[in-house]
Amino acid sequence: MINELKRRDVQRRRRSFRVRNKTRGTTAKPRLSVFKSNVHIYAQIIDDESGKTLFGFGTMSSECKGKFERKSKDACKFIGTKIAEKASELGISNVVFDRGQYSYQGLLKELADAARAAGLKF
Repeated sequence: MINELKRRDVQRRRRSFRVRNKTRGTTAKPRLSVFKSNVHIYAQIIDDESGKTLFGFGTMSSECKGKFERKSKDACKFIGTKIAEKASELGISNVVFDRGQYSYQGLLKELADAARAAGLKF
């Protein structure tokens, strides 16, 4: 059992590093990183050249508190549109999508599609 958990953890880390090595955010084209926990989902835009997070949004943020308590497809659509709106306020139109260790389906696909529909290009 313990060896199985270690093997899964190693595979997860390898997937994460493999994806992250291919995606680097610049000042002109920052990285849109997504993280899913068991209950919540978070997205943030990161400038890797300066090593700073420009802004982030998730189901734990104040605007989401009353509407969504857990991660869901509706919450992901809301987060995607909010991320795109904040990015457009800062003058960001192009980003690199960093899915991390997660496959591009379900909740991540909903978030990405909502961000694209709101004006982000990636």
